[in-house]
Amino acid sequence: MSSATRVLEKPKAPKVEALKGAFFWLSGFYFVYCARPEDYIPGLKYLPVAKITGICALLGLLMSMNKVRSKFKELPKEAGYLATIIGLLFLSSLFSPVWKTGALMHTIDFAKLYVAWILSFLLITEFQQLRRIVYIQSACVPIVCIVSIIKGHSRPRLEGVLGGIYSNSNDLAFAIVLSLPFCAAFFLLTKSKIRKSLWIIGLMAMLNALVMTASRAGFITLVIAGSVCLWHFGVKGKRFYLIVSTLVLTSILMATAGDKLIDRFEALSGDSEDSQSAYGSYVARTRLMARALDAIKEYPLLGVGAHDFVPYSGLWQPVHMSYLQIAAEGGIPVLILYLMFFQRGFSNLKKLRRMKNLRGDIKIFVGALHSSLIGFVVGAVFAPEAYQFFPYFAVVYTSALYSIVQSGEGTIVLPQKMSFRNWRDVRGAAGKPETSPALSP
Repeated sequence: MSSATRVLEKPKAPKVEALKGAFFWLSGFYFVYCARPEDYIPGLKYLPVAKITGICALLGLLMSMNKVRSKFKELPKEAGYLATIIGLLFLSSLFSPVWKTGALMHTIDFAKLYVAWILSFLLITEFQQLRRIVYIQSACVPIVCIVSIIKGHSRPRLEGVLGGIYSNSNDLAFAIVLSLPFCAAFFLLTKSKIRKSLWIIGLMAMLNALVMTASRAGFITLVIAGSVCLWHFGVKGKRFYLIVSTLVLTSILMATAGDKLIDRFEALSGDSEDSQSAYGSYVARTRLMARALDAIKEYPLLGVGAHDFVPYSGLWQPVHMSYLQIAAEGGIPVLILYLMFFQRGFSNLKKLRRMKNLRGDIKIFVGALHSSLIGFVVGAVFAPEAYQFFPYFAVVYTSALYSIVQSGEGTIVLPQKMSFRNWRDVRGAAGKPETSPALSP
């Protein structure tokens, strides 16, 4: 990086030493949630590691409250929307016509998200911190995919290989699609050939695991989110090799491991042996959607309670659409707040994309976040993912990133008078983030 560029960049905000402990435990919480080490590390399942890391992060924040008191006033609107959603879900559980205790317990479990969300916004004050948190998610999902492939290579669709958010094959595919743009971003940002190779291996493992899940919804979501990702990184970023390599790699994976996925798509046409099964699935999902509409009509204000639609439906299955799921279980007001919450994520990205002087690494993260959120919006049409944390994490990433850029970090300030040589140096720094020493993993 030239001396001219170094002078023109805005200085970074100083680190708050008192919050390092809280940020460490917040990082631990993200690792435990995203990697689920208790599923494959012996003995760890007997410890409530997620609760331990979350409580320690909260205690660290409380002990340093005087350091972040002013930032509480800067909480974005989406924080209020999420708090109201959770509050209404608690109210819904108290008036649930199905199972009050079950709805209450599920709402308490979902409410942990708000603690993690607020801690993330308050503790992430520098781009390097945001990069570290996103790195944890991005590195954990490929590890989960590799473990799933090794442990469940003989299990149909990798069903139940791991627990939690990865137990269902469609949920695993959904998590893969939401995290894949971040992995692609880190692949572009690192200069190290070894790290690039590791990210390629991780991306291949993710795609392979997604194909092995044979999730039609996951594959459709991948096509949409992947297209947006290639638009940002391949077309706008003028890295056309990404488009060619992605098409080649996807074709190879489909040819070598995509038999089950291809069969499930062919079943939709009525020309395969699985057509009857596919038709039965279609009928069941249609009935579930009709039952969800019945629940909304019958309980429009508070719904039937979190996760209580499963027994309410009579089919003992969730409705395979997040928007109907949250409306049926929380009521129409919760659905409206749900849509407003995710709209704020797109709004933050829109403001960032309009800025002409962003650093190149920030632009890559904006593209990854936009691709991930598009993937969520599409995937939510096909899957019951209203309570999965990953989409909410993506929104807090946009909120934190916008706050960081507003504080002055991540932009390049151009003086009124500049020689052609200095202008060329600044443009190079903005378009080639991998030349910055701060980007080494």
